Amino acid sequence: MVAEAVRPGRLATGALTRLPLALTALTVAGQIAYPLTHGPTRDRLTIAIVMLGGLAAVTHAATTRGPRTAAWLVLSTSVLGFVVEVLGVHTGLPFGRYAYASSLGWRALGVPLVIGLAWTMLAWPAALVAQRLVTGRFARIVVGAWALASWDLFLDPQMVSAHHWSWASSRVHLPGVPQVPVTNYLGWLLVASLVSLCLQAVLRTAPDGDDRVPFGFYLWTFASSVLALGLLLGLGAAACWGALAMSAVAVPLAVTLWRGR
Repeated sequence: MVAEAVRPGRLATGALTRLPLALTALTVAGQIAYPLTHGPTRDRLTIAIVMLGGLAAVTHAATTRGPRTAAWLVLSTSVLGFVVEVLGVHTGLPFGRYAYASSLGWRALGVPLVIGLAWTMLAWPAALVAQRLVTGRFARIVVGAWALASWDLFLDPQMVSAHHWSWASSRVHLPGVPQVPVTNYLGWLLVASLVSLCLQAVLRTAPDGDDRVPFGFYLWTFASSVLALGLLLGLGAAACWGALAMSAVAVPLAVTLWRGR
């Protein structure tokens, strides 16, 4: 049998290339089950979702752009994100004063270890979405940052409601979302811009790949977050703010995919 040609920098094809799809499917299954669970079971499911989603992003990066790109993804999202979270917990910068509970598993320096993978889970799809929608490095950095930061309009209210972390003060907040301060979203946009800068730098020289799985996951994240927060978790205002912000990227993405551009 003649081995299938593999473009330089990519991992071998075959079963390995289907791993991102399998991990993404498991992530989605966990998210579907999330509203149906409660207590410690929901906490464990949350950890599993983040781990599966983060691994889906890393394996997709490795199988489509190569192990060096995957390593850079981990460094610029999981490692950078964790360091920023440690800074935030101990100084209040750049998000504001907050503290994690013990519900998200093992912690180091006051931050759950799984948190780094949460940045990876959507930062990679967000970066690829920016590549799909716009040209030019600066435009891609901006769109990628917004695509990532807008997710937190769903994420933070949901996680605070689940008591995974809490804010020392939220006097200045979005209407209808009193539990999360505006400083958090501004901090997210700042960090997301840095993450986007790092990822677009490596994507500029990486080979192209089949990105249908991360595109689908991004659109699923948008639609399922609106549905879950709005109808199942009692966070209607957060659902509206998240829908407003994330639709600026999700809707154009859906349109371009529908038209097959």
